[in-house]
Amino acid sequence: MAGADPERAPVLLHAAGSLRAGLSDVAQAFEAATGVVVTPVFGASGLLRGRIEAGEAAEVFASADFGNPDALARAGRSGPVVLFARNELCAFLRPGLLATAESLLARMLDGEIKLGTSTPKADPSGDYAFAVFRRAEAVKPGARAVLEAKALQLTGGPNSQRGPEGCNLYGHILASGQADIFLTYRTNAIALAKEQPGVSMVRLSPALAVGAEYGLTVLNEASPNACRFAMFILSRTGQEILAKHGFAAPLLPREGAN
Repeated sequence: MAGADPERAPVLLHAAGSLRAGLSDVAQAFEAATGVVVTPVFGASGLLRGRIEAGEAAEVFASADFGNPDALARAGRSGPVVLFARNELCAFLRPGLLATAESLLARMLDGEIKLGTSTPKADPSGDYAFAVFRRAEAVKPGARAVLEAKALQLTGGPNSQRGPEGCNLYGHILASGQADIFLTYRTNAIALAKEQPGVSMVRLSPALAVGAEYGLTVLNEASPNACRFAMFILSRTGQEILAKHGFAAPLLPREGAN
């Protein structure tokens, strides 16, 4: 736009849906510190990558995995990919359903239990869930095929449903009976504790546990403000905000470190 001040140009952020609360707060802190607005687009990381590859304007890509941003970097579309957050997959159970880390696999294999996941390839959360199924095979032979066949890919796809405005989608799915167990990120526990206190969370046993590493990259045509925002995400302030939202922030100093 003619006459626009490039020093106040908004930053175009594409970010994983699981980062909506955390990076929204990071963006607000960045705006307060710099006067620069961040314009976010949140969604499934694989779908966002596709939109960027198709030519959608983007500057900073914060993905729930390394594969999607790395594909942009390898194609010469962006700079290096940097680890900026960690998460883990957990099981969330509908109100009234009980399980422990030890009994969870049997619950998921139960033919009467509806098992929800996100959509692999479109959304890293779905890929992580199917990684859990592969790990389950070593615990109980035959489990992988059963779990992959019964998994209801309810979120993260191009045509997946959206939850009610302002509500956690996974809590809505569990409370409405669409799934009895949903495999998704641990960071959902904060919102679910407020919105759906009857939903319980079970952390996966060491034999099934799958972690999630989040990758950040800056697109080649990004503005200086976008680079500033990416560095802000990696700063102590940005990392502390993400930690408050339940992420493991890898760039924060370890407690007790000199």
